[in-house]
Amino acid sequence: MPYETRMYSSTITQVEQASDNDFEEDDMPSALPCHEDGEQPFIWRNILGLAVLHVLAVSNFILYYDQGKLNTWIFTIIWGLTAGLGITAGAHRLWAHRSYAAKLPLRIFLAVLFCMAGMTHFHKWIRDHRTHHKYTETSADPHNANRGFFFSHVGWLMMKRHPAVKMYGSKIDMSDIEADPVIRFFDKYYELIMCSLTFVMPTLIPVYGWNETWYVAIHAVIIRYVWLLNATFLVNSFAHMWGNRPYNRNIKPTENGTVSFFTLGEGWHNYHHSFPWDYKAAELPGYGLNPSTAFIETMAFLGLAYDLKTPSRELVEKVSINKGDGSASNWGLDHHQPNKKQ
Repeated sequence: MPYETRMYSSTITQVEQASDNDFEEDDMPSALPCHEDGEQPFIWRNILGLAVLHVLAVSNFILYYDQGKLNTWIFTIIWGLTAGLGITAGAHRLWAHRSYAAKLPLRIFLAVLFCMAGMTHFHKWIRDHRTHHKYTETSADPHNANRGFFFSHVGWLMMKRHPAVKMYGSKIDMSDIEADPVIRFFDKYYELIMCSLTFVMPTLIPVYGWNETWYVAIHAVIIRYVWLLNATFLVNSFAHMWGNRPYNRNIKPTENGTVSFFTLGEGWHNYHHSFPWDYKAAELPGYGLNPSTAFIETMAFLGLAYDLKTPSRELVEKVSINKGDGSASNWGLDHHQPNKKQ
């Protein structure tokens, strides 16, 4: 299948056509050879921790949001959005899908942003995401949406992994990640770097920067952390259940503009699961609901990102007409209805 590769510099944009062999079969979802059963004991530490975090975040925002200084809330939002780019443009589009390449300074910068989000080790996050794409909506999918909204949103973190996730996840090729010195360094010191960037620094900056109270500063961090967790979870839950499927009607992922708003452009999920190697993770030509694409293209313009992969319009049209549900994307290029000509 052909795709276009856009390589940006500060002066020119080149478009090249790649051969059919460049489309990787590993990007396409696979079915398990048989139904996999297995027990998943609860992880009570995670259940209690997630419950406490959510209670603290919700209750303190409702009761004390007006006690925080304006600077604190502006800072909290900016910190969360910036950290989100480490997930979307970094761990997701750069490392998990290799949809573009980045020079060393950008890879280090994105790694720092990812650690600001407080998720988990790079290797584990990327392996889980590749497993999710390889075995979508099967027992080997870490957050299998067929098990319902709660499980796919947060329940999968409250219990031991399904045996199929362990079995098939261990077969995912991670050689490129294991060979990346940036990933190796940040994973080696992940706990120290993550705790410093996720919790310590965003607490100290408001306190010593503009005399915020310790109470508000600490709870602003908790609120931001819980908000970012749930924004990430939306892609696994909402974007696998509600929305249309203009690219592939046979899979659960959908196009969901609301999710994209909260996730910096990651809610165009029917498209993303159809073309997981597209650096845009969407057909969107603009940036309004896909700021992660704007960031990547800005980095490309500065010469820090290159080899940006995106499918040709002809390929998108062919796939959407043959496999889509007949609806228009509403946000894309609107050529998904078989009888519509542009």
